[in-house]
Amino acid sequence: MSVFTIADLHLPLSSNKPMDIFGNRWQDYVNKIKKYWCAIVNDTDTVIIPGDISWSINLDDADEDFKFLESLPGKKLLGKGNHDYWWGTMSKNRAYLAKKGFKTIDFLFNNAYEVEDYVVCGTRGWYIDEKLQNVARDDVEYEKIVARESARLRMSLDEALKLKGDTSKQILVFLHFPPVFGSFVCEPIIEILKEFKIKHCYFGHIHGVYNVPKTTTYDGIDFTLVSADYLNFVPMILMPEEY
Repeated sequence: MSVFTIADLHLPLSSNKPMDIFGNRWQDYVNKIKKYWCAIVNDTDTVIIPGDISWSINLDDADEDFKFLESLPGKKLLGKGNHDYWWGTMSKNRAYLAKKGFKTIDFLFNNAYEVEDYVVCGTRGWYIDEKLQNVARDDVEYEKIVARESARLRMSLDEALKLKGDTSKQILVFLHFPPVFGSFVCEPIIEILKEFKIKHCYFGHIHGVYNVPKTTTYDGIDFTLVSADYLNFVPMILMPEEY
């Protein structure tokens, strides 16, 4: 009963929008995902996917991508990414799962889950640095979005604390956007992570950069990049601190 993570699957089965144009590592990537996932993940395991799951625009059109996820071993907890345009309210998302009979998928959104020796929580996050705005979009009010995402992160962490109680379980945070990357720091997110004494945070979104360290430590917090292409499409197992 292990816990894994991998972000940015960018599944194209419902939309015919593959990622092959973004470099050799993306060639035949859907088959890579299936091959490596099935090789190491068991039905009793959990895989956390922090964002950019499907290229579909509408949830009702995402069947093939969700069927693919459902067919993979383990329970899947999905976070929201900037390309998950299909994402609706939690009630709408869960109604879709129930309608389609998908039983191994759930959503990480304003909530938290107790998974083995961990409590997992998180939100999408967002860029606020002007130099990085073109990486996301250039027509949104960044400070308002960061404030909203900060509120969602706090809500998720509050739920995590309730689940943790007086146990020794470690709270892990999963974001789509990196709170720290290179010289960029999203201070509002960092301050909340520090307030809740978080030690480990996982993020995706970054593609085509394979020569950076997997984990960077900032203000006592470890930030780990888990984009699918960075991991070469092999889900990363989460290990206890004492390992």
